[in-house]
Amino acid sequence: MLFDHQALVGKRYLITGGSSGIGRATAVALAACGASLVVMGRDEARTRETVAMLGTDAPHTPVVVDFQDADTTADAVKEAAVAAGGVDGVFHGAGLELLLPIKMTKRSSLDKMFASSVFSAFGIARALSLKGVVREEGGAFVIMSSAAGLRGQSGMTAYSAAKAAVDGMMRSLAVELAPRGIRVNSIAAGAVETAMHGRLANTLPSAAMEAYEAKHLLGFGRPEDVASAAVFLLSPAARWITGTTMVVDGGFTVR
Repeated sequence: MLFDHQALVGKRYLITGGSSGIGRATAVALAACGASLVVMGRDEARTRETVAMLGTDAPHTPVVVDFQDADTTADAVKEAAVAAGGVDGVFHGAGLELLLPIKMTKRSSLDKMFASSVFSAFGIARALSLKGVVREEGGAFVIMSSAAGLRGQSGMTAYSAAKAAVDGMMRSLAVELAPRGIRVNSIAAGAVETAMHGRLANTLPSAAMEAYEAKHLLGFGRPEDVASAAVFLLSPAARWITGTTMVVDGGFTVR
C-alpha cells in the first residue's frame, strides 16, 4: 500500500459497484487508509461480504441498490450520503460489459449500457450538487471509464460509446462543480482481471485473448492497480487535479 494506514482517517467515501472487482478493491484500499465507507452494490450478500473485509477501525455501511436511471440513482446516492453525514468523495465503479457486433446490438443493449455507465454517473453528479451530500470542505468524484473509449475495438462499439460519453461528461462536470470545491476525474482502465473480464474471456477463443493481452505492454492488470489510482484521485494528494482522464492500462493505448 502506497498510502499510510492513517492517511484518510476522518474521511468518508461512497463506493458504487462495491460488491466485486475494481469497486471492491477500491473499498478495501480506502479502508486500509483509515477511511469510513458507504458501499453500494447490486448483490446484497456480496456487498455485505465486501464490508466484512474492511475491518472495524472505522464505521462502514452496506447499501443494496441497482441503478436504473439518473433519477433513481440521484435519489439513492443522496439518501445514503446524507444518512452518513455527508461524504468526501464518490468512486463510481458500477458498470456492465458488452461484447457484441454492431449488427446484433439492439436498443435494449444500448439502454442497459448507457444506464450503467452514463446515466448513473449523471445521477451521482446531480446528487453531489445537492446540499448535505458533500461535506463543506469539498470533495472528489472519480468515475470508471475505459481505454475502450480512447481506442477502437471490434465488437465494443456500444461499450466504447458509453465510456467516451463518461469522459466527455466528466470534463463538463469538473467545470460546473469546481465552484463547490468538488473535483471530477475519470480512470480509463485497460483490461483488468475481474469477474467481468472472465466473462469476456469465456466468449473469445484463447488465441484472441492472447492477442488482446499482447496489446497490453505490461499484461492484464489487477483490480488493485486501478484501486491505487482511485485512492490517489480521491485523496487530498490530488487536490489540484480535475477534469482529467487518468489512463491506467498497462500500455494498451500507446501502441
